[in-house]
Amino acid sequence: MLANPSSLHTRPYSPHSSHFSLSNNRCKLSLSPNCPRLINSTNSSKFRSLSLLLSRRKCTRTFTVKALSTEPESADAAPTFSEPVSVKIPFGDRDILVETGYMGRQASGSVTVTDGETIVYTSVCLVDVPTAGRTSGGFFKREGRTKDHEVLVCRLIDRPLRPTMLKGFYHETQILSWVLSYDGLHSPDALAITTAGIAVALSEVPHSKTIAGVRVGLVGDKFVVNPTTKEMEDSELDLLLAGSDNAILMIEGYCNFLSEEKLLQAVQVGQDAVLAICHAVEALVKKCGKPKMLDSVKLPPPELYKHVEEIAGEELVQVLQIRNKIPRRKALSSLEEKVLTILTEKGYVSKDETLGTAEIIPDLFEDEDEDDEVVVDGEVDEGDVHIRPIPWKPTPLLFSEVDVKIVFKEVTSKFLRRRIVEGGKRSDGRYADGIRPINSRCGLLPRAHGSALFTRGETQSLAVVTLGDKQMAQRIDNLVDDDDVKRFYLQYSFPPSCVGEVGRIGAPSRREIGHGTLAERALEPILPSDDDFPYTVRVESTITESNGSSSMASVCGGCLALQDAGVPLKCSIAGIAMGLVLDTEEFGGDGTPLILSDITGSEDASGDMDFKVAGNEDGITAFQMDIKVGGITLPVMRKALQQAKDGRRHILAEMLKCSPPPSNRLSTYAPLIHIMKVHPEKINLIIGSGGKKVKGIIEETGVEAIDTEDDGTVKITARDLSSLEKCKAIISNLTMVPTVGDIIGISFVGYLSHFPPNISPIKQRKFNSKACIHHYPAKEMFYNHALGIPPNNGNCEIKSIAPYGVFVEIAPGREGLCHISELSSNWLAKAEEVVKVGDRVDVKLIEVNDKGQLRLSRKALLPETDDGAAEEKIEQPKDKVGTPKFESSPRSNSQEGTLLPQKKVKVFKRVASPAKEGPYINKERTKKSGSKAVSSISSKDRSSLVDGEAKIG
Repeated sequence: MLANPSSLHTRPYSPHSSHFSLSNNRCKLSLSPNCPRLINSTNSSKFRSLSLLLSRRKCTRTFTVKALSTEPESADAAPTFSEPVSVKIPFGDRDILVETGYMGRQASGSVTVTDGETIVYTSVCLVDVPTAGRTSGGFFKREGRTKDHEVLVCRLIDRPLRPTMLKGFYHETQILSWVLSYDGLHSPDALAITTAGIAVALSEVPHSKTIAGVRVGLVGDKFVVNPTTKEMEDSELDLLLAGSDNAILMIEGYCNFLSEEKLLQAVQVGQDAVLAICHAVEALVKKCGKPKMLDSVKLPPPELYKHVEEIAGEELVQVLQIRNKIPRRKALSSLEEKVLTILTEKGYVSKDETLGTAEIIPDLFEDEDEDDEVVVDGEVDEGDVHIRPIPWKPTPLLFSEVDVKIVFKEVTSKFLRRRIVEGGKRSDGRYADGIRPINSRCGLLPRAHGSALFTRGETQSLAVVTLGDKQMAQRIDNLVDDDDVKRFYLQYSFPPSCVGEVGRIGAPSRREIGHGTLAERALEPILPSDDDFPYTVRVESTITESNGSSSMASVCGGCLALQDAGVPLKCSIAGIAMGLVLDTEEFGGDGTPLILSDITGSEDASGDMDFKVAGNEDGITAFQMDIKVGGITLPVMRKALQQAKDGRRHILAEMLKCSPPPSNRLSTYAPLIHIMKVHPEKINLIIGSGGKKVKGIIEETGVEAIDTEDDGTVKITARDLSSLEKCKAIISNLTMVPTVGDIIGISFVGYLSHFPPNISPIKQRKFNSKACIHHYPAKEMFYNHALGIPPNNGNCEIKSIAPYGVFVEIAPGREGLCHISELSSNWLAKAEEVVKVGDRVDVKLIEVNDKGQLRLSRKALLPETDDGAAEEKIEQPKDKVGTPKFESSPRSNSQEGTLLPQKKVKVFKRVASPAKEGPYINKERTKKSGSKAVSSISSKDRSSLVDGEAKIG
């Protein structure tokens, strides 16, 4: 069966596999291409099967058998189609419109379902002649590659339908679904499950039950059936459920640590909705459904089961006791080969026939002794013929290879289930609730950002975490998803080597995509927010060994690898796969379903359920259940969930024993990401025209990337701290918001290696710790004085000179105009009289106009003479090494201390403040004293003023 526009994905039979690969619904069989199944054979044969098959060793080519019509059809005969039918059926709190007979009338079954303005069309077709389930040749199975979301929806359609298909139906069946219209409000995935169930019910395909699918959300404390996409934004649960009118066949969902009891309540709500849909669909089927092809169901002969048990029963019991997977698989394969040889080539003679009384068969012959007798008078007795009794030889029985493979698999499953129920132990010696031995280790890959090897029994996952920036995020192009990127994704790989086989490695299979999504959604709730951890996180889970529960091993290994990468997880989670033996009474039990914890591959194949649950001790984050029988009830689910909770608790305790443990810190090889917030209007200053500016910053600083968002968020990704700090400084200067009155001087960012003797080591470390992170113009101005930098030798470069003034770069990319009248206290004819291009000066911001243009003044910072006529050049006395000298004197009670040269001069009051903290306003002006003398400060007070705020007046 195929629930996808692509070709059927069935695994071909391998002679080295432990059992014959057969689809759950029995409508698709996986065989070698040279083993066709022939249903009708005109040649005489000794095969006792209802369906005949050429010998697997003698057949060399493929045959096709087609039934021919006995009566020719008239060329003028018009095709007849059933009348179109439209009905409304309940779909949660609303109705959906179901239409059939309008589109796809040549298909076996076709239906169009409308929910709001979302329309899904599904068709069901099957071939006329039974086949062995071959896939079409070639690498590509459709016109284009199927997106992951489409693959996941196809799995949702396929999984509940398979258990309802009758065994022995070998007509290849294809189900195709199209989303013809989507309104963005009503999701098409649950609708597609229901549409496919209706189409199969209306078609000729024989099936046991009608199925339907619904979505259940939890908005507040209320369960909502088939919620809209808007309602799902506030939902704590995303549950997809499919089932029939009396049982659950498939559930899959994700939640935020939901309790087991809440999940059971959601399942009950979904099951009630499915029941109402199934009843409405059955009424529609009675009205316009097609007759089912029940006569096409071909089951193996009943006596074959007895023969297989007679041949392999005793050996099968011994083989199933082998604990290791590979030796057990080889022994089963050898035993299967033996059974096939006997039943398909040599022929089988029942033990009852060979041990029974020999039947006398009349044998006609003439008595040889009478030939020597003398005939008297020429008389001959023509009727004198004697009968010799001889024993009867039973004729060996031959069966088709297909039937033998099917029966051998079913007998093997029967013996395995009997061993579990009667003996109380599984193949590896565990009890029903036992967990396989667990071993884990972290940090085994030194260059990876995070790595973990998680081993549980014979299942092993190598999880590797890679951290990156926004450029590494996975882009999404789906019908329903609004987000264009995923910042967290898990990729699951299942190479053939993990099961000791040889196979081709290509694009991810449907199974790999499904298992990876399940593990990804299980880990997603424990990840930090983007604001707390601005990394894109990629987890690669490679299955290096597999014997069941590999997707849940990916959850455990992925959790450990994330911790090893330093991702601040909210908690640890684990996953476990549960199995089921439903009918225990058949094997001597009391009839109570037997729940199996941590199932192996053989228990998954032979069991009745595969129930995967991930979470912690408090709740569930992800779950997926597939049923291989008619369905299970809520009491069975309740028991399975409780047993799974106990299993998760045990696994989490074992994960704490990881040796070596996770590092819980960022790797030295991981990129550094820093987040800055700037004014949204300043983003264009960072980007520049055509991205020229941001590219220049990246090239100049050596950072990896700079990401900007419309809300003013800037993310810098770098490989080392020095390039990151350099980039931060440039962006800070570009986006700073200057305030009128700010003095813009030395723009110092970095570490100071030389300090004056008056600055203590504690103050030096304090300054260096701040200097790399923030920009403090006022404090830096005083450092300049302390280091002997003349006030006229600033760090604002003159970029160009115009007749009316000069343009001064106050920060990288930010320029302001200093008018010629603001360059000097004297009248200037040309600006070149005092400055030239390339000179560095300190300026004061005196105006910001409506366009954001800056007006600067150099004159406002120049010392003022007593007459105000001439500009006085300040010369500071220096010591032998060129460091300015400072003298100490008692500080006046009316003034704050400041750093002054030996020569006392009158200076302007300077108001300086960090751009980040806003303008500094001196509200307490110092009153003029009667004496004009300005006191100096002592050496003791100098250092405290350098690190703190200062006022000069």
